[in-house]
Amino acid sequence: MPESHIAIIITRYMQAVILCAGRGTRMNHLTNGTPKPLLSVAGKNLIERKLDALPKEIDEVIIVIGYLGDQIRKYFGDSYVGRKITYIEQKELNGTAGALFLAKDLIKGKFIVMMGDDLYGVDDIKNCLANDWAVLVQKVKTPKLGAKVIVGNENNITDIKERTELKEGDLNNAGMYVLQTDIFKYPLVPIGNGEFGLPQTIVKAVKDFDIKIVEANNWIQVTAPEDVARAEALI
Repeated sequence: MPESHIAIIITRYMQAVILCAGRGTRMNHLTNGTPKPLLSVAGKNLIERKLDALPKEIDEVIIVIGYLGDQIRKYFGDSYVGRKITYIEQKELNGTAGALFLAKDLIKGKFIVMMGDDLYGVDDIKNCLANDWAVLVQKVKTPKLGAKVIVGNENNITDIKERTELKEGDLNNAGMYVLQTDIFKYPLVPIGNGEFGLPQTIVKAVKDFDIKIVEANNWIQVTAPEDVARAEALI
């Protein structure tokens, strides 16, 4: 992509949405009195590490809070290193799409969505933002359960299959997306237990938009207590 085109893409007012409402039950005792996104990894909490990784072109961060969300609000206040922070409360934990759609009236244009409990590399974020629409993926090295991203021509996604057995070489959804306000035109997709899935809603947009994949070089999942030590070793 020509540098001039990238500049056009990233000079608009841009926002990042961080989904931080979940209970984090798989973290066991670590989240009994602390929201998972505030867990510390090598001296900084998970949200701080995401905020520090954002490029300067991100003007505002919208944090969707829920479980023990007042702790997050109190910790960060209304700004972080000069960047505005806005909060939205997800009172009903109805999935990632349910969380994102709470922010639809605040979104002004192209934006990036990040999960509150994962760590993302600086270059991965920049590479995603070089596209109008993008999904961050990671190539699987060892068979595992995950969300398989199906790719068609020209590096565009055609489908995302959740809770799928992934084999070596498959692409796993890393839970970071670059989207446009058009995403809010699509219906929420129920995935069971009263939740609506963001990947499933994004797939609805595939017929109308070219949604690129970007392969991650530095994505760290934090889903269980042992992942904290693993993340600290990798940072």
